[in-house]
Amino acid sequence: MTGLLPQGLTALASAFDLASPYALLLLPLPLLAARLMPAERVGSSGALRVPASLVAEAARGESIAARGRGRAVLIWTLWSALVVALAGPRLVLPATALPASGREIMLAMDLSGSMERRDFALDGQTVTRLAAVKRVGTDFIRRRAGDRIGLVIFANESYVAASPSFDTATVARALDEATIGLVGRSTGIGDGLGLALKRLSPTGAEAGGVPQAEGAPQATAKVVILMTDGANNAGQTTPRDVAGLAKELGIRVHTIALGPRDLSNADGEQDVVDTETLRDIADLTGGRMFRVKTTDDLMAMAEAIDQIEGGRAKAPPVPLRKDLWPWPAALAFLAAAGLLASRRTA
Repeated sequence: MTGLLPQGLTALASAFDLASPYALLLLPLPLLAARLMPAERVGSSGALRVPASLVAEAARGESIAARGRGRAVLIWTLWSALVVALAGPRLVLPATALPASGREIMLAMDLSGSMERRDFALDGQTVTRLAAVKRVGTDFIRRRAGDRIGLVIFANESYVAASPSFDTATVARALDEATIGLVGRSTGIGDGLGLALKRLSPTGAEAGGVPQAEGAPQATAKVVILMTDGANNAGQTTPRDVAGLAKELGIRVHTIALGPRDLSNADGEQDVVDTETLRDIADLTGGRMFRVKTTDDLMAMAEAIDQIEGGRAKAPPVPLRKDLWPWPAALAFLAAAGLLASRRTA
């Protein structure tokens, strides 16, 4: 049959679908009701009362039968349109295949008070460390289409700013809106890393994480990117202990030591980065430690991680459905309006 149809109609017919096709079984319900229900008994007097409106119509020569047929058409149009709307007609349109890596990435970002220091440069101007991280980090997140990516921020406390999601634009916006002081001003590296691991672990969904959608690619790699410019001085856990847990879970941790100085050459400066601990975390979990002192280092780090965590491929297209039920519902409304109008003029 489809071979006899034009090509455009054939494509349309193949894309048509019903959400609840069994609802169409309701179409003959009025006929069954009329056949099975007992007939109404006529009064004992046997008198036939004719409405005055019908008498007037007969006097004007109007066709009572024609008016009855018109109302019957409106009633059946109303019922049929309602049943079709209930069946949920829709068009199924294939979406463009998206790149999918099967990789889950959690960014764990230090939001302590030292991130306000102005020792980075952007567009020829000196800016805070946080501003530089936001610029490079949001670009990195948007490039990770196909990854489930999330964001944890930490200072005195740790907080999930964005749960793991394929919506990279939303995660990038969460990073761009991060503010110093939101979770304190100290540096709880261990707790921040621990919360990131919790959201990547198999029980992360039970702890408040977002479960993967049905049909989504399963994670083949789980990665944490830990960025800090200080040393652990808050929280309930130590970074090395949490790194041991990451190794047991098979989660790779890349660490980023941010700032021009570290503990080995602090020269009395406070809140300098603990490069040695960050290197140990990366080595223990199979990740890589990046030493970032300038904005150029920051951009090179993002490019390097992009290459290390590459390997995206096309995923099967996900069908998109466009609902068509409002059209038969609108037809049912018009039929109901027509019936109401005919009753008022009767």
